[in-house]
Amino acid sequence: GEELFDISIIVGNLMDNAIRGTAASDERRLSFQMYYGKGIMNIQIENSIKDTPKVRNGIYLTTKSRKEGHGIGLQNVKLVVEKYHGLGNDYLVYDPNKNKLKLTPSNVQLMCNRNFGVGADGILEGPVLDGEQISMVVWNPDGSVAQKSGNGVRIFAKYLKDAGYVQKKDFTISSQGGEASIHYLNEEGTRLKASMGKVSFWSDDVPVEGPRREIINETMVFGRIPYPVTCLSIGNPHCVILMDEISKDLVCRIGRYSESARQFPEKINTQIMKVLDRTHIQTEVYERGAGYTLASGSGCCAAAAAAYRLGLTDPKMFVQMPGGTLELEIDGEGVVHMTGDVGYVGTIKLGSHFTEQLRALK
Repeated sequence: GEELFDISIIVGNLMDNAIRGTAASDERRLSFQMYYGKGIMNIQIENSIKDTPKVRNGIYLTTKSRKEGHGIGLQNVKLVVEKYHGLGNDYLVYDPNKNKLKLTPSNVQLMCNRNFGVGADGILEGPVLDGEQISMVVWNPDGSVAQKSGNGVRIFAKYLKDAGYVQKKDFTISSQGGEASIHYLNEEGTRLKASMGKVSFWSDDVPVEGPRREIINETMVFGRIPYPVTCLSIGNPHCVILMDEISKDLVCRIGRYSESARQFPEKINTQIMKVLDRTHIQTEVYERGAGYTLASGSGCCAAAAAAYRLGLTDPKMFVQMPGGTLELEIDGEGVVHMTGDVGYVGTIKLGSHFTEQLRALK
């Protein structure tokens, strides 16, 4: 028959409130569902209900060995992501310390999809903690891994403060493209200064095919049209084109060709740039693996470094993008420092069905 059980146990770290359920039982099996703050756990105890269940290492077990196939089944545990943006360049923060799904190119693509998923310009996976070192993985919406993201590193720094991982004002974040030094400019962590590293215009650092040289104001052809191109690396590759007028349509037309052009064996980020005066420039961005975005932190740094190298600006300037403005400074050693704001959107709990879709993708 059916009996009502009032159960008040805690199962590992998954439970944060008392459990109450209806259980159907016979002499061999007890089964019930537990509802808790993060989802539903289905429990089966394949043993006589007269035997006393035990808790071992925080997991609810039967009196028989788990090697015999007895114990619990975990289903429908929901995933949680945090959404932020840097000047309209939006990212999801996926914390592997709080979620157990392994990210893959396929499930990253679905999560970033603005129609069938959550929607974002990318995912920041982390923190990965190794002693004092904090690192993250930057995923593009096409499922590829980016070497560096200027807006992403500021967003991730804000998340680290929000989640209690960091209490200091100054620390370092590592990604595939190197380290970025972070300094919080207010208590909330909404305004930050990030030192993005030293730029290089050398072709083998970007990389650009051909003999080793600095790529400064070199003519390249994209879509049968020649452009004056300056290429550089700031931990990730950039192609900057100086123009009299810039627009979204124009950078998209160029970017569709330049991103995968034969000159760039690892593909490239593309910025078209207009210089307004010695301390102000405008830029539009077409990002490798993401396409058009309202803002790009590393793209901003690249445009500023190119403008300064071409002798068109002072070392301190404001870079205007459709999503907003960043402050840039290039020091005497060629290190680029970026100052800007981060906005917090909210916590997003992914539904059970969508979570299962993500788990099914390899």
